[in-house]
Amino acid sequence: MDTATLERPQAGRAMGYDEIVSFLHAEARALDDRDWDAWLAFYREDCPFWMPTWDDEDRLTEDPLNEMSLMYYPDRTGIEDRVFRIKTDRSSATSLPEPRTSHNISNVEVLSRQGSEIRLRFNWLTLSYRYGETDQHWGTSFYTIDTSGPRPLITSKKVVLKNDRIHHVIDVYHV
Repeated sequence: MDTATLERPQAGRAMGYDEIVSFLHAEARALDDRDWDAWLAFYREDCPFWMPTWDDEDRLTEDPLNEMSLMYYPDRTGIEDRVFRIKTDRSSATSLPEPRTSHNISNVEVLSRQGSEIRLRFNWLTLSYRYGETDQHWGTSFYTIDTSGPRPLITSKKVVLKNDRIHHVIDVYHV
């Protein structure tokens, strides 16, 4: 797989573990580089992006439509709107300068493969720097990836923020 374009020369072939990890690293790099258009290209049109909240110290909310969430976009249009606000400074949550980030991915597990669908789980740590301060956020993400086309696409994204006692706004580039 070419990580610059995400094109797979043999799209019909099963995506190997190294390609999966390269795909995740390429998405993280797009966030670190603030390459918003490239980052959006990782998501299929109907992809939900959900970050549940903890209702107490050990139970995550389970229903983004009826319970609190740290973030919830039911499909890519919500993610696109968020990116538009970041790019045009039309967000009260984002102020300049944008933070410099470093996304680190580990413990990538393939949970299942069914046809062209791959379900993943991985841990992540993001360091961000702004106003002379370094913050860190970490957690576990669950992705479903569709590999049926010429480039893999994320069809579902759930982000579990493990250190959810945050002292400022958290945004898509922090996770």
